[in-house]
Amino acid sequence: MALTAAACGSDAGSGGAKTLTVFAAASLTESFGALEKKFEAAHAGVDVKIGYDGSSKLAQQINEGAKADVFASADQPNMEKVVKAGRADGQPKVFATNKLTIAVPPGNPKGVKTFADLAKPGVKVVVCAPQVPCGSAEKKVEKATGVAVKAVSEEQDVKAVKAKVQSGDADAGLVYVSDVVSAGGKIDKVDFPEASNAINDYPIAVVKDAPQPDLARQFLDLVFGADGKQELGKVGFGTAS
Repeated sequence: MALTAAACGSDAGSGGAKTLTVFAAASLTESFGALEKKFEAAHAGVDVKIGYDGSSKLAQQINEGAKADVFASADQPNMEKVVKAGRADGQPKVFATNKLTIAVPPGNPKGVKTFADLAKPGVKVVVCAPQVPCGSAEKKVEKATGVAVKAVSEEQDVKAVKAKVQSGDADAGLVYVSDVVSAGGKIDKVDFPEASNAINDYPIAVVKDAPQPDLARQFLDLVFGADGKQELGKVGFGTAS
């Protein structure tokens, strides 16, 4: 719903108000939600609309002509699709990094301790679909470890994986460190060293023919500035130097 509203909300509203439309990877929900409030507080009359979804879906929508000012992807390949289609204004820059962890219900009832444990019989595991950044990262870990995870479902974004673990529909899920931190104790995490084989870089760019290009660049300044680093760091993202 938020994405649809964002895609349709790029025109100036009543009274000369301006709308800045940001398409952002689902894993950025908490940190970009905080930056949305900071940006609006500093820019009177500006309404920031953020559409959160899997990066692959967002890239597809931008390449199909969806009106957006900013695109923040959870990996380089989906940003590259936008660049190759001529839909990025300038060279994207990496603003954050993230890595996978295993999300489990509080208390870790199945006793998951390693990535290999996800392949054990009787452990219901949920992952992201392969075209989604968190799914692509999971496949890299599988390749590096030789462990084949037979997931009970593949979700279209990382928040859906987290939700299934949180609801008890899954015994474990592959999510980002930031997702567990932002869950506020509703799920636990099991870190595993092989996650270092699949660090995700998060690039951001102004979209070509953005309705609000000046505001878009100011939003990027916020993301790369002290406030951006603080909000990203709060939920476990690594930040660009």
